[in-house]
Amino acid sequence: MRDVVILGSTGSIGTQALDVVARNRDRFRVVGLSAGGGSVDLLIGQIRAFGPRVVAVADPDAAARVAAATGAEVWSGPDASERLAAVPCDVVLNGITGAAGLKPTLAALGAGATLALANKESLVIGGRLVTDAAGPGQLVAVDSEHSAFAQALRAGSRGEVRRLILTASGGPFRGRSRADLADVTPEQALAHPTWSMGRVVTINSSTLMNKGLELLEAALLYDVDVDAITVVVHPTSDVHSMVEFYDGATIAQCSPPDMRLPIALGLAWPDRVPDAAPAYDWSVARTWRFEPLDDEAFPAVELARRCGRAAGTAPAVFNAANEVCVDAFCAGDLAYLDIVATVAAVVEEHLATAPPAAGAHVPDAHLSVDAVLAADAWARQRAAELTARGGAGPARP
Repeated sequence: MRDVVILGSTGSIGTQALDVVARNRDRFRVVGLSAGGGSVDLLIGQIRAFGPRVVAVADPDAAARVAAATGAEVWSGPDASERLAAVPCDVVLNGITGAAGLKPTLAALGAGATLALANKESLVIGGRLVTDAAGPGQLVAVDSEHSAFAQALRAGSRGEVRRLILTASGGPFRGRSRADLADVTPEQALAHPTWSMGRVVTINSSTLMNKGLELLEAALLYDVDVDAITVVVHPTSDVHSMVEFYDGATIAQCSPPDMRLPIALGLAWPDRVPDAAPAYDWSVARTWRFEPLDDEAFPAVELARRCGRAAGTAPAVFNAANEVCVDAFCAGDLAYLDIVATVAAVVEEHLATAPPAAGAHVPDAHLSVDAVLAADAWARQRAAELTARGGAGPARP
């Protein structure tokens, strides 16, 4: 029996994780749940169904409602999830969205729990701070692509790996030219053809920004150079990623698109959970297609690669600026193509700024939590300034 804490329990990853737990109560016991407070009724239902010892809710008003309705011990405030991540347990699943997941990630690692990481941003922005804090086997990926790498890497030694092949669905705009994307609306960008995800992740998938974040995450998780990771478009999302070995063999992890499989692996790693998700019906004909990524139409991956080479605080700036730009796009204040263009402008300004000026790049050798959070704050402010002027696209003054 593994005691589990789920951070971000009312989000897409959190609700699916609880579904895995509900079907495997002989293996997992929920001892803590956290949520922002935007879905109080859902959280109350989860507390009643799973009976956690403690609940963390960022919003104090929502926390008071949850406590009154359930009688549970409820911690509130912006640091509640960080506190919860450090409680004694076997596994912490971090399903928080965005940079807010960094401190809970470090807290879980510091407490010695296995960290099932769905919050890729905390690893991307924390970089070596996170990987250095993790003991052997302590950091387990929940993203379907990174779970695929972990499974495929079992086929050989790390010294035999030539490259990682990261698959991308291509999002709702696969095959469109850059010119075709000029008038994309938020509603169109939110219509992902394969996955059901939260707003930020879905927009990121459409711009391929999500794939850029995943490239940075893979490099850190598996200690691979960013230039040894190739992104290929695979529209059906059946092959979740591949590992190419130096003898020419390529090992792929394949399964129907269902996040419960990598979530179950994250909770039980290195063991598998029987029937975590449906398998293929091999009596039905199927065809899988792979295409090269169009870097001109979707430049986010190459921008991420540039940030990965620079390391230090560059990935934090990349992530933070993007979160602001996604919000501006969804609010109708930024054109679709200006999302990545504005992020690129903020990144280039960051890399060109010398210390001790605000916004200066801090290299890996001097990285700290304070430096990461300062870079995050600066990037958000700078991106907000640019989006208020309509962004930093090529047609902007």
